[in-house]
Amino acid sequence: MAEDRVSLELVEKYLLLTEQARAKATPLVKPGSIEENMLNDMLRMADDYRNDAQHFADNGDLVRAFGAINYAHAWIDAGVRIGLLDGHGDDVLFTLPVN
Repeated sequence: MAEDRVSLELVEKYLLLTEQARAKATPLVKPGSIEENMLNDMLRMADDYRNDAQHFADNGDLVRAFGAINYAHAWIDAGVRIGLLDGHGDDVLFTLPVN
């Protein structure tokens, strides 16, 4: 079954979605605050996992690439969900905070 396989096209789709999420989400924290430090750490993790995903994809390890890109997106999504990032109402790219 094709739907139980990780393809390069699937990995590339999620790389693009994560890049869109990273570009769209904007900080909601005060510069110099502890929250900014926390957010910077979260975004660094997202960027590192995104880079890992690309590395794995480039080397043909699509399963690890798919896992890594989902971790990357999850870090960004978590930042939106807990209110450190603004997802600008996009409930496709993000799990929005409950009002």
